[in-house]
Amino acid sequence: MRRLIFHVDVNSAFLSWEATRRVAEGEPDIRLIPSCISGDPKKRTSVVLAKSIPAKRFNVKTGEPISMALRKCPELYIAKPDFKLYKRYSKAFKDICRDYAPVVEEFSIDECFLDMTGTELIYPDPISTAYEIKNKIRDTLGFTVNVGVGSNKLLAKMASDFEKPDRVHTLFEDEIKSKLWPLPVGDLLMVGKSAAARLERAGINTVGELAGLERSRAERILGKKLGDQLHDYANGISNSPVTAQREAAKGYGISTTLNEDVTTLERANKILLGLADSVSARMRRDGAKTVCISVRIRTDEFKNRSHQTMLFEPTDVTSEIYNEAKRLFAELWDGSSPLRLIGITLSKVVFAEGEQLSLLTDEKHERNQKLDKAVDAIRSKFGAASVVRGTIYRSDVDVGKKFKE
Repeated sequence: MRRLIFHVDVNSAFLSWEATRRVAEGEPDIRLIPSCISGDPKKRTSVVLAKSIPAKRFNVKTGEPISMALRKCPELYIAKPDFKLYKRYSKAFKDICRDYAPVVEEFSIDECFLDMTGTELIYPDPISTAYEIKNKIRDTLGFTVNVGVGSNKLLAKMASDFEKPDRVHTLFEDEIKSKLWPLPVGDLLMVGKSAAARLERAGINTVGELAGLERSRAERILGKKLGDQLHDYANGISNSPVTAQREAAKGYGISTTLNEDVTTLERANKILLGLADSVSARMRRDGAKTVCISVRIRTDEFKNRSHQTMLFEPTDVTSEIYNEAKRLFAELWDGSSPLRLIGITLSKVVFAEGEQLSLLTDEKHERNQKLDKAVDAIRSKFGAASVVRGTIYRSDVDVGKKFKE
């Protein structure tokens, strides 16, 4: 049976959802003017989370500092983020999708995959069905989406990224040559800036050129794992299933962009403790432990570096994660370059049912585990701010960009 997958992607989600709320309350539509969603423009930690199409014409980019965006477009209107609103609209559009598909996978807050395989008796014309879903979301909820239609998740997602907004696009196997291969290689899913640069240095500028490479050459340029994956992607090959439930987290991460540059080891360690405390608590809440800890930094010149270590045994203990993070940071930082971002990632996680317990008894480890459980219990009852570890000072850490990989 031929697979049929839809990918539904909200156009400029955060801004669209804010605009939808305002229009419903009789206010002007901020989608029609240069506008964006961002934090306080006086804080250098604020970045553009979403932008309108008129703002895009000024080359305002998602993820750039709001100060930079304002230099490009001084009249840029800034709306503050409202994550409760986003969560409500996210659920609403996905509920509509569930009315059509037997299996819906939540890919992110503003994206989902629909497995429409085997629904041809109910929906004999898949393109008309895609338009019906798109239009129902627009007419019922007040914001627009793109729907990509393909024979696997990769092709459906690539299709939904074609011309926006409020469109339906297809990308089937017989359309790969005409629609996928002419694209810049950097547009292919999973091709980051670094991979794109390596490919371009090797004379590979389009998806089609990557698809036509010998697989062994792609692996030499990109490394075996990534080269193999991207060669498949360039040829439209992907067997990833649409899963109704989100998979268990593969990693936990947290980073913070500092209000002031970090220039001393003492202050960096305070920040690392705050980050380790927060990310390890989230991991414990899911019953997970990590065997790989990494630290990343970004200098005031926007240069990124990272360093990681593998542990002999899984851990979820804050103090152990913090101590490893301190060691990694000391090896990573030159001691003089001002830092604007510090982050910790815990990966290669294991869960209780798959965990192999140590045969060695470590009293300190057990004592710290009990301490973490006590802290977690107090915070659960009285709030996150009820217990502050050791030398953490709230003024030092403005934790943001939490993610679960």
